[in-house]
Amino acid sequence: EFLRCKENRDYVQPQLHTGGPAFSSTGSVAGKDLEAEREAYSNAEWTERVEKWKMRQEKRGLVSKDDGGGNDQGEEDEYLMAEARQPLWRKVPMPSSRVNPYRIVIILRLIILCFFFRFRILTPAYDAMPLWGISVVCEIWFALSWILDQFPKWFPINRETYLDRLSLRFEREGEPNKLAPVDFFVSTVDPLKEPPIITANTVLSILAVDYPVDKVSCYVSDDGASMLLFDTLSETAEFARRWVPFCKKHNVEPRAPEFYFSQKIDYLKDKVHPNFVKERRAMKREYEEFKVTINALVAKAQKKPEEGWVMQDGTPWPGNNTRDHPGMIQVYLGSEGALDVEGKELPRLVYVSREKRPGYSHHKKAGAMNALIRVSAVLTNAPFMLNLDCDHYLNNCKAAREAMCFLMDPQFGKKLCYVQFPQRFDGIDRHDRYANRNVVFFDINMKGLDGIQGPVYVGTGCVFNRQALYGYDPPVSEKRPKMTCDCWPSWCCCCFGRSRKTKSKKKGQGSLLGGLLPKKKKMAGKHYSRKGSIPAFELEEIEEGLEGYEELEKSSLMSQKNFEKRFGQSPVFIASTLMEEGGLPEGTTSSSLIKEAIHVISCGYEEKTEWGKEVGWIYGSVTEDILTGFKMHCRGWKSVYCCPERAAFRGSAPINLSDRLHQVLRWALGSIEIFMSHHCPLWYGWGGKLKFLQRLAYINTVVYPFTSIPLLAYCTIPAVCLLTGKFIIPTQSC
Repeated sequence: EFLRCKENRDYVQPQLHTGGPAFSSTGSVAGKDLEAEREAYSNAEWTERVEKWKMRQEKRGLVSKDDGGGNDQGEEDEYLMAEARQPLWRKVPMPSSRVNPYRIVIILRLIILCFFFRFRILTPAYDAMPLWGISVVCEIWFALSWILDQFPKWFPINRETYLDRLSLRFEREGEPNKLAPVDFFVSTVDPLKEPPIITANTVLSILAVDYPVDKVSCYVSDDGASMLLFDTLSETAEFARRWVPFCKKHNVEPRAPEFYFSQKIDYLKDKVHPNFVKERRAMKREYEEFKVTINALVAKAQKKPEEGWVMQDGTPWPGNNTRDHPGMIQVYLGSEGALDVEGKELPRLVYVSREKRPGYSHHKKAGAMNALIRVSAVLTNAPFMLNLDCDHYLNNCKAAREAMCFLMDPQFGKKLCYVQFPQRFDGIDRHDRYANRNVVFFDINMKGLDGIQGPVYVGTGCVFNRQALYGYDPPVSEKRPKMTCDCWPSWCCCCFGRSRKTKSKKKGQGSLLGGLLPKKKKMAGKHYSRKGSIPAFELEEIEEGLEGYEELEKSSLMSQKNFEKRFGQSPVFIASTLMEEGGLPEGTTSSSLIKEAIHVISCGYEEKTEWGKEVGWIYGSVTEDILTGFKMHCRGWKSVYCCPERAAFRGSAPINLSDRLHQVLRWALGSIEIFMSHHCPLWYGWGGKLKFLQRLAYINTVVYPFTSIPLLAYCTIPAVCLLTGKFIIPTQSC
C-alpha cells in the first residue's frame, strides 16, 4: 500500500476534514438567494406575482378580502413560505396534438404490417422457396425491431424544475444549509489520448459549481497511473484558487475556462461590475500561462526516461509500471490550508489511482468507478454521486441543483436511482455528418422512457443515489388501510369484521416489535438492519462482535456478518453503507480514513464479494452503463430524465470517421455481450419490478446489432433474383 503526499508550491498541503458528519452546520446564504429572487423581477412584476398568489388563496378560502390592508412585508414573507411548500418539479405531458397523430400512425402501420405478412405468408413463391423463406424471415425481424423501437415511445413526457423553491426549502436564512452533499466522479485512462487540458477544464468547472463548497468533493480516477495527470491536477488546484472566485463573483457561464474564453458572444451582456473587463483580461492571461504549463508537462511526458519518472522530491513515481503499482491517493484541496485568493474555502479535490497487480481482473471503467464509490464512501460519503467522463464539463453551474429537485423530493426522491441528463457536444459540423447529436435517442427515445420507468443510463452526466448502487431495493410505499365498519355482527362475512380485527391486532404487535428492533431494508432478498442517518455500529462493534446489544436485537444484527461477504472487509465502508443520509462515522481520524481508503482500492478487495455482480457498476460488458441501469430498474427503482433549458453538460464528440466507427463498434460489442450473458433482458428479471414497455426498450438495446445480418441478407436478395431469374413474389402466368 502506498500513500504519496506532494507539497504544492504556494500553499501547505491541506489535511482532510474528518471527525464529523458530511452535512455541515455552516451559515446559509439563503438570505442572498431570496433577495436575488426578488431582484430578478421588477417592482411591478413582483407585486403582480404576490397579488396572483393572494387571489389564489382567496379562491381557496384561506385569505379574506377584508384582510387586504395588512402588512406588505408580512404578505411577502407568507408568500415565500407558501412557495417553499410547493413541489420542486412537475411533470409536463406532451401536447395531445403532437402525440396522438404519432400514435395513430403507429397503429395504422401495425395494421398494414398484419395485412402485409398475411399476403407474404399465404402466397409463397414455390419456384424460389429458399429466397422466399429468407426474405420473410428478414421482414419479420425488421417488423419486430420496429415494434421494439416504437412502443417504448408511447408515453413521452417533459419535466420542469423550480430552483427557487429548492433554495427556499433547503437554504433558509439563519438556518444550516440542508442541501445534500454530492461527490463528483471524473474518470480517465490515458492522458496522451485524453488531453490533460480537457480533463483540467472538467475539474475546474466542477470546482466552480454553484453549490455549497463544503458539500462538493471531486474525485479524479487515473486508471493509467500517469504522473502527467498527477502533475496536471496539482497545477489545476493552484489555478482554481483564482478561477473559482472569478466565476462566482461575475457569474460566468460556462465555468470551464477553455470554452468560456472561446465563446463567440457578447461577454459584456448583463455584466455590471466596473472591474469585470479588467479582471477578465487578467484571468485570460493567467489561463494562457496555465495552458503553457500544461503543454510543457505533456511535451515532457512524450519521452519516458529509462529509469522511469521521478517526482519533484526525488522519489520514483510509483506508477512507472502501469500494470503493477500500488494504490495512490492525493488530496489537493478542501481544507483550511488551501483557500482561494479571497480567503474562502474550496471544494475537495482528490486524485485516486487504484492498485493494479498481474493476475487480477480489473474490469476496466466499471472497476475504476467501483473503486471511486468505495474511496468516496470512506472519505466523504455523500448520499449522491455525479459521474462524468473526462471530456464532459459542466456547461450549467446549477446542474447539481437541477438533480436535487428530484432526488431531494420527500416522496418521489426516495424511489429514484439516478437522474440522467442528455449529452450535448461541441465541435460538431453544421451537417452533423457522423450523427453525433443522436437527436432521436436523446430528444425522443429518452423522453418516451421517462414516461414509463425512466431513461437508461448512458455512462456520463448522471447523478446517482448511492443506496441504489449498493444493491438495495427501493422503499415500498405503505398502502392505506381499507375502511371498516362495526355495524354488523362479528360473525357476518359481509364486512369481514372478525378477520379485519385480527389483522389490526397483529399489526399492532408488529409495530411493538418494530419499535424495539432496528429498521430493516430489503437487499437481494434479505433484510438488513439500518438506523437512519447515524452509524449503525461503532467500528469496534463491527470488528469485535455483537456485545452490548439486547437479545431481541441480536437476531437481527447477526445478519450484519453478511455485509462483509457482500461489500468486502472494511468496517468503515460497511458502516458508511448503513447511513442513508451520508456522513462519516464518529471518532475517525484523517490518517485512519486515508489508510482505509488505500485498503478499499487494493486489487484483491473485491474477491469473494458481490462487487460487479449486485453492487456498484456491473461487470460483464464494455457497455457497463446499460447493464448497471438495467439491474437497478429490475429491482424496482425509477429514474428521471432532466433537460434544463441550458444544457447541463457538454462534451467532445468524435471528429473523424475512424473514431466514430470505433465508438459504434464498442457499443455493438457491449450489447452482444449483454445478450449472451444471464443478464439478457429477454430472460432476466421476469416476475420482478421491471415494467413491460421498459423491458422492450432494453431488449431493443441488446438485439439491434443483430439487425445487420438480416439487413445484409435482404440487400443481397435482389441481386440473386436478377442472376437466377427467380423472384420472392410469385409471378402470375397469362
